Amino acid sequence: MSMTKAEVLALLKNNRDERGTTYWQRQASTLKSYGIGLTVLRKLAKQIGRDHKLARQLWKSDCYDAKVIALLIDDPKQITRKQVEEQVDQLADGMLLHVFASCGSTVAKAPFAFQIADDWMSSDDSVRRRCGYSLLYELSKKNPKGMDDEYLMKRIEKIVDSIVGEEMWVREAMATALMGIGKRNRKLNITAIRAAKKIGPIDVDYGNDNTCEPLDVLKHLTSDTMKKRFAT
Repeated sequence: MSMTKAEVLALLKNNRDERGTTYWQRQASTLKSYGIGLTVLRKLAKQIGRDHKLARQLWKSDCYDAKVIALLIDDPKQITRKQVEEQVDQLADGMLLHVFASCGSTVAKAPFAFQIADDWMSSDDSVRRRCGYSLLYELSKKNPKGMDDEYLMKRIEKIVDSIVGEEMWVREAMATALMGIGKRNRKLNITAIRAAKKIGPIDVDYGNDNTCEPLDVLKHLTSDTMKKRFAT
């Protein structure tokens, strides 16, 4: 039986994390939160199950945790581009950006995910560009129609040419996408390594969150695992 919005909110309240709420209170967000970590929210989302109608209701909540649950339980076969475009316009305060296009979000599983990623990466809106490159990273694990080696080679060129002038979080998303592309096959791995060397270190200020380590694309692409995978 499907859960109601009230039942989900009660479930979130029962899983309140005091340490998380203390951290949240230091954030400049208009949303309230029970301070629940993403790992726990994912487990709760599996417990709740896919539910498009419930996801739409939870998205309208003023609770961060409820909105994350909405992104995780929505049905990729029922979400529409109009819905996603409306949602991305509501990410302005930044707290939901890291979940919206990755971290198991259903947007990356939608039939139109590749097309919207391609459009957003060329958008004048930095939020959409960040989400577009985050989607590209998620899609790099799959084989959507149109995302062949030729397309990805051109995307690597675009990243190299424009990453320096981008906003910080878009740079991080670009670097993540580059890492994902470079893990697909030997040809892309070699090209992505060259690009990572040319770009150099990606400077990202994670503030006081010491749990986040700087993203080292080159380290990932030249790891022993990658060397074994693409050994000739």
